[in-house]
Amino acid sequence: MDVVIRNANLADGRRGVDIAIAAGRIAAVGAALPVRGAREIDAAGDLVTAPFVDAHFHMDATLSYGLPRVNQSGTLLEGIALWGELKPQLTQDALIARALQYCDWAVARGLLAIRSHVDICDDRLLAVEALLEVKRRVAPYLDLQLVAFPQDGLLRSPSALANLKRAIGMGVEVVGGIPHFERTMADGAESVRILCEFAAERGLRVDMHCDESDDPMSRHIETLAYHSNRLGLHGRVTGSHLTSMHSMDNYYVSKLLPLIREAGVAAVANPLINITLQGRHDTYPKRRGMTRVPELLAAGVDVAFGHDCVMDPWYSLGSGDMLEVAQMGLHVAQMTGQQAMLDCFAAVTTTPARILGLDGYGVAVGCHADLVLLDAADPVEAIRLRAARRLVLRRGEVVSEAPRAAATLSLPGRPPQVDFRLRRAD
Repeated sequence: MDVVIRNANLADGRRGVDIAIAAGRIAAVGAALPVRGAREIDAAGDLVTAPFVDAHFHMDATLSYGLPRVNQSGTLLEGIALWGELKPQLTQDALIARALQYCDWAVARGLLAIRSHVDICDDRLLAVEALLEVKRRVAPYLDLQLVAFPQDGLLRSPSALANLKRAIGMGVEVVGGIPHFERTMADGAESVRILCEFAAERGLRVDMHCDESDDPMSRHIETLAYHSNRLGLHGRVTGSHLTSMHSMDNYYVSKLLPLIREAGVAAVANPLINITLQGRHDTYPKRRGMTRVPELLAAGVDVAFGHDCVMDPWYSLGSGDMLEVAQMGLHVAQMTGQQAMLDCFAAVTTTPARILGLDGYGVAVGCHADLVLLDAADPVEAIRLRAARRLVLRRGEVVSEAPRAAATLSLPGRPPQVDFRLRRAD
């Protein structure tokens, strides 16, 4: 054995567990493992989890905040327009540098797998080439999965389909789309058909920005589910955002949810961005905008949370912290029941790992020794505190380390430390 982690709590509720690691994989999980000669890490009753996974991100735009100008309105449409202004000024070196900076942030926060959409509507495919190079460079410590994303619309942009096929040929793994940005509802539906048929022909996964609007009549998730069923794409298709579902008629949604489940389509909500960009035309009452996460889960649909944006034309904040994403999702969806809070933790760990099809993910014998030791006793406490990442391991090697968090006080008559963690007796 190379490493053994002692006295760890796991996300499934097991406590006081040892995890033994050999040759980059988990070799044993159990109580008081008889391991000698390995490096020992004392978890001290803290939570050890498989790494965080971001199911929806835009790495080609990340850390570009203020270029070429700031989004003054903070709206989705100004962000899209701003990105159009920035694209002619992009250089590969700058794209790579910003993406690598973000990947460093991600790893320090225990985020070791990201699905990033990359705009293919620039005929140079500059961003595609840049992120393929980033993917190569970060492979030792982070899994980066790329989606060919026609930001300007598959049918609205004359060269988008040809560019998408070129990007797939270059090594991009997932077919993307944005049907609600086409000129008409009919064009949006046609774009979904074209893209799903292309994915089925090539044996690829699909992840579409779908119904990212406040329009209760937007129906592209229905079309996506229909073609997923028709083409046998079950388990390979994701609808991202789905914010129009927040505004849809309840009777229609009662028919839509079983269709999504039967088609094996997963959903990705992006709490930080959905709550920021949606409902902008409302006065009061004002819609929250995020899709119906509890209802999707109750229907048996896989639901993950994505970060979506960090310091780019659409969002000026963010840091790569998936616990911040989970915390926002918990609040927006009012998921404060005990199981619901655990579902929010799963939405940034195990569920997106399943959606991305990650191999060897988990805390079980045979899985990759990709692990995060959090300064919290359980998933709910981790979300509450946005817990510090004490250690991040990739293939059994420590790639990031930080001290346990504690506030120091100097108040008369008070103890010198305040620990915001709640330790429960076994």
